[in-house]
Amino acid sequence: MALDGISISALVYELDTKLTGGRFFKIAQPETDELQITVKNGREQYRLLISASASLPLVYITSQTKQSPLSAPNFCMVLRKYLSNAKILGIHQPGLERIIRFHLEHYNEMGDLCQKLLIVELMGKYSNIIFTDMDGKIIDSIKHVSANVSSVREVLPGRTYFIPDAAHKKNPLDIDFSEFQDVIRSIPAACAKALYTSFTGISPLAAQDICFRSRIDSDKPGNALEEAERSSLFQGFSYVMDCIREHRYIPNIVTKNQVPVEFNAYPLSLYGSDHETESYESMSHLLEDYYGKKNRITRIRQKSSDLRKIVQTALEKDYKKYDLQEKQLRDTQKREKYKLYGELLTAYAYEIPDGSKQAEVMNYYTNENISIPLDDTISTMENAKKYFDKYGKLKRTHEALTSIIQDTKSEIEHLESVLNSLDIAVSEDDLKELKEELIQAGYIRRKSSDKKARYKSKPFHYRSSDGFDIYIGKNNLQNEEITFKLANGGDWWFHSKTFPGSHVIVKTEGKELPDRTFEEAARLAAYYSKGKDQEKVEIDYIERKHVKKVAGAKPGFVIYHTNYSMAIAPDIANIEQVE
Repeated sequence: MALDGISISALVYELDTKLTGGRFFKIAQPETDELQITVKNGREQYRLLISASASLPLVYITSQTKQSPLSAPNFCMVLRKYLSNAKILGIHQPGLERIIRFHLEHYNEMGDLCQKLLIVELMGKYSNIIFTDMDGKIIDSIKHVSANVSSVREVLPGRTYFIPDAAHKKNPLDIDFSEFQDVIRSIPAACAKALYTSFTGISPLAAQDICFRSRIDSDKPGNALEEAERSSLFQGFSYVMDCIREHRYIPNIVTKNQVPVEFNAYPLSLYGSDHETESYESMSHLLEDYYGKKNRITRIRQKSSDLRKIVQTALEKDYKKYDLQEKQLRDTQKREKYKLYGELLTAYAYEIPDGSKQAEVMNYYTNENISIPLDDTISTMENAKKYFDKYGKLKRTHEALTSIIQDTKSEIEHLESVLNSLDIAVSEDDLKELKEELIQAGYIRRKSSDKKARYKSKPFHYRSSDGFDIYIGKNNLQNEEITFKLANGGDWWFHSKTFPGSHVIVKTEGKELPDRTFEEAARLAAYYSKGKDQEKVEIDYIERKHVKKVAGAKPGFVIYHTNYSMAIAPDIANIEQVE
């Protein structure tokens, strides 16, 4: 689902239509590589999000407001100095490049009218936001790129801005049939690859779609096409280019079984009846829906990396420790053999001559002969005592290891549950609460700045199709809170049987739950567990009054008996989430 040149053209048309003529009202930089600009245009006010994130570069109009740092970064201060109240003269895309240019007009300190360019490059890890004058001189950029980083182009104040032409692609909007034929005829690669490697802004998806529209095998080499096939391919190619020239955009997301597969600026033809298409009124709305959540998750993943590293390091140590303890426990299985040797040597001591290297005696438990190794430098009874001593040592080791292994296993289960909590965290408050849990568990030392406090993090809240409220803990502290404080004895409790996961509580309000609510709660328990990628997850469920907290155990760890179980798919698509 790439934001290619075609999707950007639809976005630029929308932005130019809505924002041109408006003015920059507020400029904020909520993240190191992200701007949020409030634009006033007549009576309308828009919030424009511009992200140069290497993993998720985006531009769209959003309804959300992001909190800004108390001290504005340098790039934000530069933009505020020049562009506060700047007028937008136009928003353009050079060719089908993944670039958006904001043409701006402002007054300088002397009161003279000046023009500037704010250039947004949406090029994966090379994404950037660059501020230049009209001669192309760079004033500043959100990411500085020196010659040590890039041998192709420096992006530094004072340097001249230009678009690198490393791939030497052609502008597909300026191509006629003759030139198109020459390009395709010269490339031995697959037809789809010939399109997206030769023309700017065409993604592999768009190239596949053009081939499908043209009834051309996308894997057939470009230089092997007949003239009629090249003509048909050009017709499919021209259809897409005409959509761009005439602004015939229909932003849409293609889904299968309610899971997004692709998005595009015009209807795709290569997906069959087993796929569904949802159309949007604008590219901004589509991008906010699709990428807004993904962007938040990406940011949270980045901010949770320190916590994740602490947990994974502790887990790796525990896994190694657990394996070693299991090996040591297996070694103690010899203890019963040593006990038997001691008993038999004691019983038959009078028959075994001193100085023997082994004893052949009858095992009176099985009525079979058994050979017992002996130390010929000591007596038979001393050999018996030696075997009893080995037995006693291994027995004590077995008893100690059984308890230690259980503790190690509990620690592993706790850390795996924290990893699951990190996976489902959606806000910084969720991370703060997880950090508090790790501090309480002793994995992180509490600093003076880490005062124990109540955060704004709240459990997930859903409502079943039958109107019952369902609460899901985001971490072990919340699991304990909803299970033992929010829930009553008659409420129902759900949890994955085999995977670390969240506690799920259904509030019954004294009513009997319908089967559909049981199934929806189980789906939620499966989805918010480590087994969410499995086809089905086994879920235990029981009335809350039968769930007991383990004395001295870490938060969220419980015991229960005589529960019910069901195996169910982790599909929560049609369950209403309450904000």
